[in-house]
Amino acid sequence: VQLVESGGGSVQPGGSLRLSCVGSGFPFNLYGINWVRQVPGKDLEWISIINDRGDDTAYADSVKGRFSVSRDNAKNTVYLQLNSLRIEDTGVYYCATSPWHYPSNRGRGTQVTVSS
Repeated sequence: VQLVESGGGSVQPGGSLRLSCVGSGFPFNLYGINWVRQVPGKDLEWISIINDRGDDTAYADSVKGRFSVSRDNAKNTVYLQLNSLRIEDTGVYYCATSPWHYPSNRGRGTQVTVSS
């Protein structure tokens, strides 16, 4: 399993980012993909999942209504649209197959920094 995240950056509160996750080395279109994040000083937090077909999604309460996950299996890519960003969304964002808490199932992450 190889997953590579990109799209992170620095934005002001209220801003938006679009993260991408490209998978390789496994049948990407048969796997659900999670997004998790590491916020400074806190445990790894699950924030979203999309199923293999892309027709079922779920979100943590902390991001519901602000973040949106989608996928394009033709491109082996999952996206996470981050809107209405808050300072507390700052952290490293990872995509992962399940179980997501296994480091070997995650990519290296992409940094999101929200500050004024």
